[in-house]
Amino acid sequence: EVQLVESGGASVQAGGSLRLSCSTYGYTYSRYCMAWFRQAPGKEREGVATIGSDGYTTYSKSVKGRFAISQDNAKNTLYLQMNSMRPEDTGTYYCASEDYPRRCRVSDDMIGDFASWGQGTQVTV
Repeated sequence: EVQLVESGGASVQAGGSLRLSCSTYGYTYSRYCMAWFRQAPGKEREGVATIGSDGYTTYSKSVKGRFAISQDNAKNTLYLQMNSMRPEDTGTYYCASEDYPRRCRVSDDMIGDFASWGQGTQVTV
């Protein structure tokens, strides 16, 4: 079973930048999908970015052009670089992973695609 541990959450001013990290522990398969989600107070959890084992990335409309998802396989770490941050980016950010996914892209119903989750890290803008 994969364990995920997020870090890097903080308070940042509007217009600022922040990088989140997600360390992965345990065995991962050759084909996988990893993602970042966020949940604002009183709102449903939403997916913001995905990256597949082939390196293909997708983003939600609200963060495209401002956020970048990446991975360092040597360090078993997933990243989310967040630039030009806005107050509406505030929330708890979660990383998630799925082995042999049926798909790997941001969608309104993507939350059910992921079996492994981290505990979350708080971001306040």
